[in-house]
Amino acid sequence: MTEASPQPGERLSYERALELLDQKLKALEDADLSLDEALQAVDEARTYLRVCQERLDEARARIEVRPEASADTAASTRP
Repeated sequence: MTEASPQPGERLSYERALELLDQKLKALEDADLSLDEALQAVDEARTYLRVCQERLDEARARIEVRPEASADTAASTRP
């Protein structure tokens, strides 16, 4: 029940990268992998982990409130 791997150049969503990361980790835990297969799975898992971190950083940057902006807003709303 392994889902298709991403296509080269495909921009993975956070959810898809997390799903693929989970698949790789389960394969490492459950499967009887050769050393080369295990190393390949670890490399792929690191890639998916990096993608997850990048997507979280992008989301954080979009919603982050700068301290000076919130101070200006608070000052302008005071009577």
